[in-house]
Amino acid sequence: MQHLRSLLFTTYMMLSACLYGIFMTLCFWLPYRAHFAIARSWARVLLRLLEGLCGLGYVIEGLENLPAGNHIVMCNHSSAWETIAPFVIFPPQVWVLKRELLWIPFVGWGLKLLNPIAINRGEGHRAVNQVIEQGKERLAGGLWVVIFPEGTRVTAGETRRYGLSGALLATATGKLVVPMAHDAGRFWPRRGFLKKRGTIHVIIGKPIITAGKKPRDLNEEIRAAIETACRRIEAIRPV
Repeated sequence: MQHLRSLLFTTYMMLSACLYGIFMTLCFWLPYRAHFAIARSWARVLLRLLEGLCGLGYVIEGLENLPAGNHIVMCNHSSAWETIAPFVIFPPQVWVLKRELLWIPFVGWGLKLLNPIAINRGEGHRAVNQVIEQGKERLAGGLWVVIFPEGTRVTAGETRRYGLSGALLATATGKLVVPMAHDAGRFWPRRGFLKKRGTIHVIIGKPIITAGKKPRDLNEEIRAAIETACRRIEAIRPV
């Protein structure tokens, strides 16, 4: 039965993403924040359906840690869930993502209107400079920037080297870094079809001050904060 529920959810997710993408494209003349409101409504409905249909909900610890203003969110990446939830959790935002996502028919059209920082990950230093330059512009415009420093989804419980672009952007702007950790990959694994019943735990950590720090030292501090929170989540998981 859970496989059938997962199939129904996945079908809705894919179809609705296309429909919302088409709708946003038809409303291309609207300002960014209107486009973001449309995307947020899609994400909110999707998360409610995920809980109602598949029995997979979530709880958040640390919402009080969100600082005033707009800053940088850095989050571990182990599922598709964390590409949906930030729309609901955080204020208006842009993401650093691979440019190929913008080439997806319908869905990519909508994504483009959300003004992401779309990079070619194979371009190395040029992609890093793009994150810094465009990140400064988005932050100056009052938006948050969401970054997955691992660069791609990894298996839950594993980790990989963090890219330096987020730390470079943070030190260049003096913006705070808000670390976010979760265990979504345990329930909705990368490249996985089945959505298991349960509760995804999210921890939003205390903002990390970036001014005056070296990017590599800051990157290690961010990584330690996220991985420590992930271990805390594992420790509270029911056996």
